[in-house]
Amino acid sequence: MLALGLALVGTACNTSGNIPDTSGMKTMMDSISYAVGLNIGKSLNTPESEDLNTYMVFRGILDVKEDKGEALTEEEIQALFTAFQAELNAKAEADLAEKGAKNIEEGIAFLEENEKKEGVKVTESGLQYLVMQEGNGASPTAEDVVKVHYHGTLLDGTVFDSSVDRGEPIEFPLNRVIPGWTEGVQLMQVGAKYKFFIPSDLAYGPQGSPPTIPPSSTLIFEVELLDIVTPEN
Repeated sequence: MLALGLALVGTACNTSGNIPDTSGMKTMMDSISYAVGLNIGKSLNTPESEDLNTYMVFRGILDVKEDKGEALTEEEIQALFTAFQAELNAKAEADLAEKGAKNIEEGIAFLEENEKKEGVKVTESGLQYLVMQEGNGASPTAEDVVKVHYHGTLLDGTVFDSSVDRGEPIEFPLNRVIPGWTEGVQLMQVGAKYKFFIPSDLAYGPQGSPPTIPPSSTLIFEVELLDIVTPEN
């Protein structure tokens, strides 16, 4: 608290060491008190807190500060927070399901149209791919570690991950990534570049990969297979 007070004192004073001429702030403690209030307000400025009754927040502060007695017991407070958290979780799950249903619908429509395009091939699992450049090396197995460059986008073109943008390829065991990658990269030869259109059930499924990949998203990857490296021990 002392450190907080000293930090606030430093910001509350001007270069001459005097309290800023702010209406209602006549003393150092007025300024500090206001700053503490600002910090409390900022901590409550979240989506989860938007429905809070500000008057009741102040009443709770005053009841403690002025020793007026607390209207809720610790057991009641704990029960309230538990119930509130359950309500937030239920709302989040409902929102997730709603967004997922919309993304599934959009993904199905996209894939149905995409498979009609020239050059697009579809595997038994539903994975779609387009050969952008053929390779002339070996093809990996699921147990291999591969070295690739890739560029991943959502259907609307949003880039969620890209080794190309980072300027650094990545190596990983092929059996430890999403199923669409495990299957698709095995179709490639070293030196090849493919474009994969991955249904959500072969990607991150109904959970997505927050915060960059929404639930039940169909994903698009451009993948260049640079090498097959020594299998991981």
